[in-house]
Amino acid sequence: MDLHTVETFRLPTGPDDLVLAPGETWLAGGTWLFSEPQVTTTGLVDLLALGWPDWELDAGAADGPTTGLTTGLTIGATCSLLDLVTHAERSGLPGLAVARPCVEALVMSSKVSRRATVGGNVCLALPAGGATSLLTGLGADAVVWGPGGERRVPVASLVTDVRRTSLDPGELVRAFEVPRASLASTTAFRRAALTPMGRSGAVLVGRREPDGGVHVSVTASTHRPHVLDLGPAPTESDVATAVSTIERWYDDPHGAPDWRAAQTLRCALEVVEELA
Repeated sequence: MDLHTVETFRLPTGPDDLVLAPGETWLAGGTWLFSEPQVTTTGLVDLLALGWPDWELDAGAADGPTTGLTTGLTIGATCSLLDLVTHAERSGLPGLAVARPCVEALVMSSKVSRRATVGGNVCLALPAGGATSLLTGLGADAVVWGPGGERRVPVASLVTDVRRTSLDPGELVRAFEVPRASLASTTAFRRAALTPMGRSGAVLVGRREPDGGVHVSVTASTHRPHVLDLGPAPTESDVATAVSTIERWYDDPHGAPDWRAAQTLRCALEVVEELA
């Protein structure tokens, strides 16, 4: 779709060019931005011009947390979803085995997967965001740039509700940092939908870290991501209790709240069983 209100287009060359003028907005892949009218947008600032690296894997990341460093992988916010999967599979790291199913849960065309970016998918803050599912499941932090400098926030806290984030005006996501322990973790994935090719009604990503701790993220069935920290040997009762703490379930034509809650519990139990 043409954006008839857009009058300016800027190619930033560095952080100093990332101050938005009135009416400007960020452009990355543009797959959502150009999908519907943006009547208040008069200018675009193309983040791809900055040439941020897609994938920065620490040389010792496969060794897990024993090296003393916390971050093992930095994913550029402008990395495409297709490149995310390609890099993840080439790495061979066990924690990244869930990258493909998380991205494929979006049920998108190959054209969209080549253009849509990791940062854009997260910042759009839709319940069924595949990149949000993956990064929340891996316990990743978002690196945020803004007028006040640089800060880090867990992806699970960055998305606060449907189409809402904790970003302040003028802020953007520069990258996502995945902990070393998560890269070395055993991971599991479950998805529920009303139809095989339908929008996700529940997406759960679980990981068992090298120290034995089990963590399960819940997306798509809820207004925002939830992380269930279940300890090293969770029982069915532990899982059910953790799921019951989720107070709001998403409601749209792709799934009623009670169905989403039931599917979330089923998927959580299956994930925990797989990780046992």
